[in-house]
Amino acid sequence: MRIDKTQLTSADRKLTDRVRRKFREGIRTYHLIAPGDHVLVGLSGGKDSMALLQLLGEYRRHAAQPFGLTALHVRMQGIDYRTDARYLEDFAHEQGADFYLQTCEMPTDRNTRRTPCFLCSWTRRKALFTLAQQLRCQRIALGHHRDDILTTALMNLTYNGSFSTMPVRQAFRKMPLEIIRPLCRVGEDDLRTWAEIYQYEPLLKVCPHDREGQRQEMRGLLETMQNMNAEAKSSLWHALQKANKLVELEDAL
Repeated sequence: MRIDKTQLTSADRKLTDRVRRKFREGIRTYHLIAPGDHVLVGLSGGKDSMALLQLLGEYRRHAAQPFGLTALHVRMQGIDYRTDARYLEDFAHEQGADFYLQTCEMPTDRNTRRTPCFLCSWTRRKALFTLAQQLRCQRIALGHHRDDILTTALMNLTYNGSFSTMPVRQAFRKMPLEIIRPLCRVGEDDLRTWAEIYQYEPLLKVCPHDREGQRQEMRGLLETMQNMNAEAKSSLWHALQKANKLVELEDAL
């Protein structure tokens, strides 16, 4: 996805440069990609996963020692949303990535506490792990950004009584795989503008559960904190980093 930089406004150039800088900082700071890795990207079709794949494609083209790049789009049956698989495949190939499409059924669960979002996420994650092992990938890259990580920290504090979050880098004892979140230093507002600049096509129909539940409430709380103190997000991030909550290399699974 290439654009003519001469046609960008000064503000747009500043933003795209900032996103790329923050993206590279996240990879370097947390050692997310090593030479010779094969990275599998979870490509949902939303702005975050598409930006992740585009940035990884750019990063690989300029890397001294290239790494493998593959995208997987999981289409869930039983949920009223629609994606354009052909568009996503063309987009992946434009970034230099192989593309896989897998259709999964929504599992049934008698546990009423498990929301559709939980079950959908669990099913997608299972598909990613299965393909990653088949392709012998070392990393699974997910499109969670800085605000997702901070929101999860607030949710865990509020509902679970624990100071933890989704880690930037997570290893597993039982398999030679790591989950990485290379957008960890990039804010959601910047990603939203990035998607507008690069004119990503939206989902044909958004998932009806997309804006439901506790996570949406926590997003509002995070923005309230930021309005109270312009450094609130930075402060929470540094607290997670000082408490060693951003990298898990020993006790997963």
